[in-house]
Amino acid sequence: MKIMTAGLAGLAISAAAAGSAAAAGSVCLITKDATNPFFVKMAEGAFAKSAELGVELRSFAGRFDGDHETQVAAIETCIASDVDGILLVASDTAAITSSVQMARDAGLLVIALDTPLDPIGAADMTFATDNFQAGVLIGEWAARTMGDTSDARIGLLNINVSQPTVGVLRNQGFLTGFGVDIGDPNRWGDEDDPRIVGHELSNGNAEGGREGMENLLAIAPTINLVYTINEPAAAGAYEALRSFGRQDDVMIVSVDGGCPGVEDVAAGVIGATAQQYPLQMAALGVEAVADYAATGELPAPTEGKDFFDTGVGLVTDAPVEGMEQLSVEEGLAICWG
Repeated sequence: MKIMTAGLAGLAISAAAAGSAAAAGSVCLITKDATNPFFVKMAEGAFAKSAELGVELRSFAGRFDGDHETQVAAIETCIASDVDGILLVASDTAAITSSVQMARDAGLLVIALDTPLDPIGAADMTFATDNFQAGVLIGEWAARTMGDTSDARIGLLNINVSQPTVGVLRNQGFLTGFGVDIGDPNRWGDEDDPRIVGHELSNGNAEGGREGMENLLAIAPTINLVYTINEPAAAGAYEALRSFGRQDDVMIVSVDGGCPGVEDVAAGVIGATAQQYPLQMAALGVEAVADYAATGELPAPTEGKDFFDTGVGLVTDAPVEGMEQLSVEEGLAICWG
């Protein structure tokens, strides 16, 4: 994968011309950043499928998760390049819609990956994990594992303050699965359940997870259950807990299912994680753009949903009755990163 720099500040671009763009189509992939293993693996999946189909692929990434301005600039570059379609993992799902509409008005197909736009119909199609269901799985697992949840002291490590996002879906799904009245499902932080000790931000990385966990411990030293937006944040939270000697009596649950995260399940850092499949997500997106350029048709959404569900699986080494679960060995066999 060749990496080049562009005139747009902080914009990482890679390009692969695997065949004739005129004959097989051209696609832009725009992710939130270029360092999160999830997006790195998504780009690998997109490049692999592009090479297979003979599609030209250009890959763009924000400087950090939440870098909305760089994503807007990337969309403008893709419009000017006259590609057939854009695969977008939006940092700001609502603010990006005006730029998405510009692309669609220019004749580009826009497919959201992983993160539905707000509203979801702002994109032509969405390929994504059911992130709410991913949260439900780890919330239900945590409740079943604890048994009596009346003494739960719950801290939540979110990614950032942007709402609604994937982070909101995971957060609200977790609370729902655990049995909390979530109030407005499009926001986190408006719940009044006394078992919730606080919400903190992690930026989806280990350093943020550690700092957020330290803040939660300062608020509630007796915290015993922690939801994390992803596994890097979970790793940081665990390090903070270990520094306070609390690593063995606080349950951590997470979402992503990358290989390091599944290994952390095996090591006892994370109790359970909901596994996503970014390789499949990106490959399906590239394939859909190529097919649409050739036939004008898109695949149908998953029955009962307004997006194409790319699947989620619960990975744990402490299975509970009444739920479908993957063992650590099974999770490692299909993990990414």
